[in-house]
Amino acid sequence: MAPTKNDEKPQPGDLIEIFRSGYQHWAIYVGNGFVVHLAPPTEHANAGACSMISVTCDRATVKKEEIWNVVGSDKYSINNLLDENYEPRPIREILREAESLVGNKLPYCVFRGNCEHFVTELRYGKPESRQVRKAMEIGVGVGVAAIVGFGVLALAATLFGSKDKEKQTK
Repeated sequence: MAPTKNDEKPQPGDLIEIFRSGYQHWAIYVGNGFVVHLAPPTEHANAGACSMISVTCDRATVKKEEIWNVVGSDKYSINNLLDENYEPRPIREILREAESLVGNKLPYCVFRGNCEHFVTELRYGKPESRQVRKAMEIGVGVGVAAIVGFGVLALAATLFGSKDKEKQTK
C-alpha cells in the first residue's frame, strides 16, 4: 500500500489526490476507509497510461470503494486544495450528497466535468480543476512561445534578407 505524503489519516470530507502516471485522480474520503469518486470506465488503480483514454469518455460512474482499492500502489495525499479560497461545506452535507450520488452515471468531460471537478464541487460547492487550469496554461504558453518563435524567425529572415539585398546592390 502506498503511503500518503505525511502518513496523515484522512478525515471525512477530505480530498484525496492520487498520483497516477501522467495525471492525478481525485476522490473524497467518506470515512471507515472508503472514498467516493467519479470514475470513467478506464479509471482503476494501476491503470497507468490506459486510463488516459478517459478523455474519450462522455459518462462516468460515481463509485464508493475502499481507499486502498482506488489508490493501489500509487502514492496519494490529502489535498484540500481550495480551503484558502472557499469555505468547505458542512461535513454532513458533503457526505450525504456523496453517498446519494453513488451508482449514478454522470456526464464526464476531462475539461469541464472530471473527477477533480466532482470532488471540489462536493467539498466547496464549486467545480474546479487545477489540472485543467495547468494544462490550459501550458497549452497557452506553448502557443505563445510558438508565435513568438515564428515572429523572431520572420524578423530574422527580414533582417538577413535585407542585408543580402544590400550586398547584391553593391
